[in-house]
Amino acid sequence: MTTQYAIQITARDRIEINENMPVPEIGPTQILLEIEACGICFSDTKLMHAFENHPRKTPIESGLSEAELAEIPTYRPGSAPVVPGHEPVARVAKVGDEVTRFRVGQRMLVQTDYRHLPTAASNAAFGYDFDGALEEYALVDEKMVIDPHTGESYLIEVGEAPSASAVALVEPWACVETAYSWPERQGILADGSLLVVVDPGFIPQGLEELIVASQPGTRVWCSSVSSVREGEIFDDIIYVGANPDTVEALGPHLGKRGIMNIVTCGHSFSRNVAIDAGRIHYDLIRYVGTTSDRAEDGYLDTGRTPNELARSAEAKEEVEVRSTEHTWIPSVCEVRGSDRVAVIGAAGPMGLMHVVRTVTSGIPGVSVDAVDVDDERLRRLHEVVEPIAAQNGVPVTIHNSSLTPLKAGYTYIALMVPSPALLAQAVDLAGEGAIVNAFAGFAIGTMAYLDLEAMIERRIYVAGTSGSRICDMETVLRRLEAGTVDTNISLDAITGMAGVPDAIESVNNRTSQGKIMVYPKLHELGLTRLVDCAEKLPEVAKAMDGSRWTKQAEDVLLRGVNDG
Repeated sequence: MTTQYAIQITARDRIEINENMPVPEIGPTQILLEIEACGICFSDTKLMHAFENHPRKTPIESGLSEAELAEIPTYRPGSAPVVPGHEPVARVAKVGDEVTRFRVGQRMLVQTDYRHLPTAASNAAFGYDFDGALEEYALVDEKMVIDPHTGESYLIEVGEAPSASAVALVEPWACVETAYSWPERQGILADGSLLVVVDPGFIPQGLEELIVASQPGTRVWCSSVSSVREGEIFDDIIYVGANPDTVEALGPHLGKRGIMNIVTCGHSFSRNVAIDAGRIHYDLIRYVGTTSDRAEDGYLDTGRTPNELARSAEAKEEVEVRSTEHTWIPSVCEVRGSDRVAVIGAAGPMGLMHVVRTVTSGIPGVSVDAVDVDDERLRRLHEVVEPIAAQNGVPVTIHNSSLTPLKAGYTYIALMVPSPALLAQAVDLAGEGAIVNAFAGFAIGTMAYLDLEAMIERRIYVAGTSGSRICDMETVLRRLEAGTVDTNISLDAITGMAGVPDAIESVNNRTSQGKIMVYPKLHELGLTRLVDCAEKLPEVAKAMDGSRWTKQAEDVLLRGVNDG
């Protein structure tokens, strides 16, 4: 086969079906993958809207040389048309003479988030600046899919037992897993860069001792943010003061994975503070703080209430140095025992995964309020989640939050909707010591006006992650192969190549009831919801488990292709 069907994004908000896309010729270190199936992701719509301005569509800055990138025919940075699709399962069809780790015939779960290949604002990814899986055959280079630092493979071998759809759905489920397992930094980065800004009239205690103990590589001390050079970036910022304008001005100086620690010395903010929600999600920046006059309290759990901390700021009490075992920054953003969990936007594809993960986690004493504003989606969520929750003994309430608003006091909130207003509401709903998991993919530059004073006083930790890691994909894959989780429960519709534009539009408009799976070998099949299979694909429907997708149904669907 020399040509194939492929989906291409050719410009902003322009998607096309290319019926004569050349199948790429492989080089010595390259691998040709035959795509079995690929899920549609909301992130595909973000790529379509942003196109060349998407952080993962910009050129790769390091990890591969320009000469090496020039040898990869599917490298499509900037305005070059690109094949999207980053939730695939594939089979190795061909390998180059110098390929060392892979062989023809292997079935592979494809991890697509190349964190070892940085771009200016993020990192490279399959389906962004490399052609992805919404085509029949995709090419990767062994230099792309082997992490040179760890030796880990981005192609994870998988057995024949699970359906292609179930394996492809491991990637979005792994993104959910990453949101709970990503390691959070709990103090000043050793050998990193530190900026300290102290407002006039504020007198912090123990700051020099904290800095000496933390051993940053460089530090800059200023009395005003105006003294900081434009474009200067820091791993850590300690701000002693309570001026919202200063916090907002310092935000752009916080580097990727940076922490801003705000020491208010008992003072109050005059208004909510604009924080870049997109950078929380993509750049993993974090805001912490303390009402005391000691910067260490912004990292450590003092065991004292906010009012006691405020009084200590006035009295200049001496507080002993506490170990990092008592940090209030969590080591990971996992649900904790007896957490009251709210999942906002729970009836969407990713929200369902968060709810199912929580109720099957085995964490004792957890309860879940799963809310959305779409009654049809909520009915499907109820059908899927109710038996799972009952089996695991986890109390779950599912309701329309536009009719029954949530009440404050949750200790864990997972936000699925990229709405700044809803992120602000999540902070308002959060109780003492709560985690707000901003899973929704906010675009960088999306400003949310958050009650930073409440975040500091109640020690509300707002975090976010983007993409998945190899270890998280392996975790979900183990659960799938062990039968602990059936990733197909999140599947709502199937399609061939003809239905991909409709599928992306459905995801973009948030009308899909769950995930949509593309089978690239099926050229003419249009978008078909599973609930409609009895009418449209009756033989396939007979092999389903009610309205749930199965390997048997997939086999029937693909029988003609496989026989051919």
